[in-house]
This record gives sequence, C-alpha cells and structure tokens, in this order.
Amino acid sequence: MSETILVTGGAGFIGSNFVHRWHRNHPDDHLLVLDKLTYAADPTQIADLERVELVKGDIQNRELVVHLLDRHRVRKLVHFAAESHVDNSITGPGAFIQTNMVGTFALLDAAREVWAGDKAARFLHVSTDEVYGSLGDTGKFHEAMAYAPNSPYSASKAGSDNLVRAYHHTYGLPTLTTNCSNNYGPRQHPEKLIPLAIARMAKNEPIPVYGDGQNVRDWLYVEDHCAAIETVIAKGTPGETYCIGGDSNLRNIEIIKILCAHLDKLAPSNLPHESRIAFVADRPGHDFRYSIDASKLMAELGWSPKTPLAEGLEDTVRWYVENRDWWQGIRDRGFHSERLGLATA
Repeated sequence: MSETILVTGGAGFIGSNFVHRWHRNHPDDHLLVLDKLTYAADPTQIADLERVELVKGDIQNRELVVHLLDRHRVRKLVHFAAESHVDNSITGPGAFIQTNMVGTFALLDAAREVWAGDKAARFLHVSTDEVYGSLGDTGKFHEAMAYAPNSPYSASKAGSDNLVRAYHHTYGLPTLTTNCSNNYGPRQHPEKLIPLAIARMAKNEPIPVYGDGQNVRDWLYVEDHCAAIETVIAKGTPGETYCIGGDSNLRNIEIIKILCAHLDKLAPSNLPHESRIAFVADRPGHDFRYSIDASKLMAELGWSPKTPLAEGLEDTVRWYVENRDWWQGIRDRGFHSERLGLATA
C-alpha cells in the first residue's frame, strides 16, 4: 500500500541519500521533501526522481507543516533538517537555536495536531552523538548516558532531542530518536572534515587539522546510516532512542593520512599530499573523542553497518576526484574550505 513520507532537509547530504534509498526500496511511495535550501542543500541531487516533490520552506512555519501533513495524509515524518556545522555554531549560534530547537518544536506541534492520537504514525528525529559530550580514552556513548553538550550546535540538538522526548511522554506522540556518529560519503558539503581535506588536496592547498589531530571520531558511511533509519522507522518502538555508529574509530590525523595516500594515487602532485598538512589553532570546546555503542540497535532491530571504513573512504575519495565540478562550484559560490583555526594560527 502506497503512502506519502515527509522528509525535512531532504536536499541535504544525509537527507538526499535517504530519499534515494527510500525511493529505491519503496517504489509505490511518494516522498515530500521540505527544505529551506540553505547553502548546504543541493536540490539537484533529488531533482530527477519520480514520485519526489520538493517544497521550499522553513520547518519553523507551523502552518505550512500542518498543511503538508494534512493535505498529503502523511503518517511518517523523517526529520533531518538542521544547522549542523559546529564551526558555524560558534560564530553564529542564533540560527542553530532557531532551526534546531524552534523548528523541531514547530514540527512536533504540527504533527500532534494533525495526527490527533494516531498511534500508527511515526515521527523520526535524526540527531547526533555530540549531545553526549566528550569521552576520555575509553568507553562508548549509549542510550542511557546523560547529555553533556559542549558546543552551541550540540546544545541545540540536545534541546531538540528533549522536546521530542517530551512530546512523546506528555502527548503520546509516536516519536523515535536516533543519535549517529560522524557521517561521510559522496556529495557531502566541503565544510566537513573529509570532503574539505580532499578538496584542498586536489587544489594543492594546505590541509588544516585542528590542534594536534589526536581527536577521535567514529566514522559511519552515509548509506549505512540511511539503512539504520529505515530500519528504525519500520521496527523501532515509539519513545525509544537508538544510537547509530560505524564502529570505525580513528584519530583525525589518521583519517587525513589515509586520504593523502588515496589522493597520491588518484590525483598525484609534485609533493606528497601529506606534506601539506597544517596544524591550526584548535576549535573552542573541541570534544576529544566520540565512539558509539550500537548494540541496542543491532540486538533489537537487526541492523549492522555494512561498509568497511577502508572501502567507504576509497569510494568517497574517488567520487570527489571524479566530480570536481560539483565541489568546485560550491567554492566558486564563496565557500573556500577554511577552518576557524586558519585565521588565528
């Protein structure tokens, strides 16, 4: 039986990959994408898909959301839309509060009105492991951990997570929350570490690395993340939270050196790319280590990551090398792939 799914932020990196996956796996469904089309969005990624309709709009517009849910009889809402770049949250936190907290509130309240107690509906809120703060040398994030956000971005996501929880416990809204580790893959905006580094290597520019490069991240291939979200929608228990990780933990400098080795083969320069690594002043409040324990999702819902980090990184590098026009177009529009530390180092 066909239905219409509302996907917020579906023109962004993770959202567009999810739209493609759902479109491929559910050929009778329609997808309604609500996206503000900020600098990080790329509507061309979903433009040629049949049964996908893009609505340019702000998730803070409660009346618009009510209209879309009601008119299209939407009973599944997948919420990706967010301001997500930590650096930007440090220089301009206001947009993060408005989009991530006020926007999520508007979506929740619209769904509460339209669904009116429909227990078969689903509101899936996509969040981040950064809400848990920073780990020491050992341990992993898990669903029972207390929140301890350290940046305006993670604080705004923690606030939105709490709103989702409150709407379930107060109003019975059938919500689901996922907290993922760092995503990577093709078509990611070059403000993020991996595509930023690849783009700068391809241009023979310095490769900025915060601090001493020892910060650790758990890397999750975007297609594996989308598979997890699809699984949680189908099998997840309303009111529950599920942590999603790739179980691929590396220091930032280790990731950069792997990327350098790939670029030395695919886009060789007169000097080894590793020679262009530039350590810059660390980001304020930079969390030391992230690592996800995804055992709940694996045990209860049967999901597991399928893409080994080595394979995912190789595919990602090859995509950026072969699609230089895509990321060069972003740079031409004014994004120069700088990091906060570049101005102060």
